[in-house]
Amino acid sequence: MKTKKSKRQSLIIELSLLILGVFIVSVTYNTLIIPNDIVVGGTTGIGIIFNKLFGWNIKLFVLISGIILLFISFIFLGYKKTGRTIIGTLLYPLMLAITLPLSEYLAPYLKFDDFIVIIILSGTFLGLGFGLIYKARFTTGGIDVVMQLINKYLKVPEGKASKIANMAVVLVALPVNGIKSVVYSAITLIYEEIVTNKITIGISDSKVFFVYTRRIDDIRDALVRNGKVGFTIIPTVGGYSHYKGEMLMCVISTSNYYAFKQIVLDIDPNAFFVINDVYEVNGGYKRQHLPFL
Repeated sequence: MKTKKSKRQSLIIELSLLILGVFIVSVTYNTLIIPNDIVVGGTTGIGIIFNKLFGWNIKLFVLISGIILLFISFIFLGYKKTGRTIIGTLLYPLMLAITLPLSEYLAPYLKFDDFIVIIILSGTFLGLGFGLIYKARFTTGGIDVVMQLINKYLKVPEGKASKIANMAVVLVALPVNGIKSVVYSAITLIYEEIVTNKITIGISDSKVFFVYTRRIDDIRDALVRNGKVGFTIIPTVGGYSHYKGEMLMCVISTSNYYAFKQIVLDIDPNAFFVINDVYEVNGGYKRQHLPFL
């Protein structure tokens, strides 16, 4: 159980990540996104469209729309869901304004003829910024509220709801910015999401094998005899046959993926197995490399 001191330290770390993430996102928008008319979704993307059509102030639009969506969130999602959205909703437009002088100073150094470079830089820094924000369990409000509403009332998973909401904003920009800009925006959005996921959940450096075989004793003996790798035997029952058997679960390093797979197939070519990425392994015995691989 966390003590008051550890809770306070955790909150300080989370707030620091939030501030750093919002800072990175704000500078990226001011130096790369807005000057190049890249619409990557969110209320900022809508603000860019309205700025081009009617000359509306982007930062003011983000703030006002964020506050309106904040009230909607309170009404339809409740206080618990909205609590960690408040700080981000207010901090983000403020940071957009605060970082403007720095962004204007950096802008001449971030002008590129090759739009691919702009896409890579924009997606990388936006992904890094939002990844830090989400890792700290905060959001910047805006389109995130729409995403949560879609999830709650239309029963669409949050990840898919986010894609729908952001791509809808990108497509709305089509009559304003043209097809070329929309394609660039969509690529940037996809790349940003990839980087965000890597920052939030990390990069998989392990694989988990679920192996179902009639020769499980032979595979178990091979692991015990040749390598110090942990594994678990799970009792199984066939869904149709009701046959009672056993399944082996084993987490190994990615570098040993093919070697471990070959060990299983050498013993039982008909083995059925499922392999998944593993992003974190905690507790139990330390995972070790197979010494013979």
